[in-house]
Amino acid sequence: MTTELQALLPRVQTIAQAAGREISRIYSSAFAVETKADNSPLTAADRAAHDTIAEALARLTPGIPLWSEESATIPWETRRHWTAFWLVDPLDGTREFIKRNGEFTVNIALVREHRTVLGVVHAPVLGRDYCGYAGGAAYRTDPGQTPYEIKVRQPASPPVRVAGSRSHRGASLDDFLERLGAHEFVSMGSSLKFCLVAEGTADVYPRLGPTSEWDTAAAQAVVEAAGGRVTDLDGQPLCYNTRAEVLNPHFVASGDPHRDWLSLLHSR
Repeated sequence: MTTELQALLPRVQTIAQAAGREISRIYSSAFAVETKADNSPLTAADRAAHDTIAEALARLTPGIPLWSEESATIPWETRRHWTAFWLVDPLDGTREFIKRNGEFTVNIALVREHRTVLGVVHAPVLGRDYCGYAGGAAYRTDPGQTPYEIKVRQPASPPVRVAGSRSHRGASLDDFLERLGAHEFVSMGSSLKFCLVAEGTADVYPRLGPTSEWDTAAAQAVVEAAGGRVTDLDGQPLCYNTRAEVLNPHFVASGDPHRDWLSLLHSR
């Protein structure tokens, strides 16, 4: 399977970049913003990126279904029989897109038997890709440069670098930071927070608020390929398409495996 994933990765990367070009085209225009039923924002860029990815993946792997944030209504009775599928967020960080701060991504993951095995995170404004696959390595690619391998930082020596959301922050995270002690906090939008952990720029990313499965799968593959972990608060890896609910449990993405990050969340 590793050889297959290795061959598949650059082709998925190309698809993510094509979606990024569609997003960039709209990003530079006077786009409109709609509100979905769950009160989250939606733009033409979300739809254009979804269509680009869906068409390309259907050609690349015609036998593998697609589940995207923009096709979220696929019923559980259909999804529950899938053993492999593409899990996609065509525009992760729509709020960051609307704010025009550049911190949004295209996320494409391949899931097999409920585990993410391949992931591409493309940041259109940066022109940067983070990629990884199970049994292989994680890579970062910048415009005009040769891809290079990335790894998590070990050990997580003080001050610990903590990645957190630019748009979502609550008391639970503040409690974690207080227990952690000396640290540096890096605010970042979208799945780029995971990528900071994967490349060793950050040591830990605790997410103690709601996320959906398409928000995390691609970046989890990158973190794991870089030697890190993405687990729920019981220490179990995040799994996908195991129930009708699309929301993830709270989780921690971390680098140094010798630090007991979860104890900081369970303290009282």
